Amino acid sequence: MLIFKILRRSEWDAFRAAGETLGAPVDLADGFIHFSTAPQLAETASKHFAKESDLVLVAVEAAPLGGDLKWEPSRGGALFPHLYRELRLADVVWDKSLPLGATGHIFPEGVL
Repeated sequence: MLIFKILRRSEWDAFRAAGETLGAPVDLADGFIHFSTAPQLAETASKHFAKESDLVLVAVEAAPLGGDLKWEPSRGGALFPHLYRELRLADVVWDKSLPLGATGHIFPEGVL
């Protein structure tokens, strides 16, 4: 199962350069890296990145993260994947630009 992380372009660039990341400022503050499932993505994008256009959508396979990935209640009691370790570039299955269109973010085909 793929899980997804939305990063600002500067966060993605720093992640690629370092080979790992502890996430965005919200992740550092909360002590884990926030992810979303495909059905949660559109709401995550609109809630936390509504007017941001230079974003990168990162896909990660959940199973290899093992016990470091915990499913915890968040928005409306839905279970969200939270990673309790650094995210490594080797964990990333693919990355794609997530542009902002006239009616919201434009997700890669087949993601939602």
